[in-house]
Amino acid sequence: MFYLRPEQVHRAPQTPVWAELFNERAQQARDYRLERFYRAGAINGDTPLSQVPFVAMDFETTGLNQKKDAIVSIGLVPFDMQRIRCKEAKHWILNPHKPMAEEAVVIHGITHSEVQAAPDLLLVLDELLTALAGCVVVVHHKAIERGFLAAALRARLNEGIEFPVVDTMELEARLHRDKPLGLLGQLARLRGKKPVSIRLADSRYRYNLPFYQPHHALTDALATAELLQAQMAYHYQPETAISDIWG
Repeated sequence: MFYLRPEQVHRAPQTPVWAELFNERAQQARDYRLERFYRAGAINGDTPLSQVPFVAMDFETTGLNQKKDAIVSIGLVPFDMQRIRCKEAKHWILNPHKPMAEEAVVIHGITHSEVQAAPDLLLVLDELLTALAGCVVVVHHKAIERGFLAAALRARLNEGIEFPVVDTMELEARLHRDKPLGLLGQLARLRGKKPVSIRLADSRYRYNLPFYQPHHALTDALATAELLQAQMAYHYQPETAISDIWG
């Protein structure tokens, strides 16, 4: 086990002061659900990890293109450094109002008949934002969850959404990809060895976490929550500021 020293922590460039941004967005929001979400506020960046309320979030989508694809399911799992609150977890299947490719159905296992009978995102938005309010969202690859949710809300409400995110994939990249290669690493690259995988399952394996069947939003949210707990236990101190790892 090793801890990152302050000079080893890579802060995201130009990370917003989230508490100030939320105050601004609360005054600008036109939809009452977004206004209420922003008025719940964001924690200060100097809050220690031991005091941060987290919620892990995962989406399954019809594809990876935010302009053409849509959200099919959402999984949420609230947690902190000490405990994962599975009893408060939530899972929704949604109607994407877009055709699903057969490959996508094979991957996530959600059928055409299930989505046809499912609600639109707007019908669960109040409950979703209530669950996220006041928490720091944790994902594995923030371009999916934050990007797809913002795009979905712009399409429905003509306004997007912003919120702080801890990206467990980004944290793994800091450890395995954002540092100079040693001699052995250089030799491995010359021999064509692939870089260390930072996919969710492979990242969990490095911390001796159990294998879960992937591509179910609730299971992947739980897997992400467990991964962040392991990352914090191995590489960060409880008093590390949340601003060191969010973006």
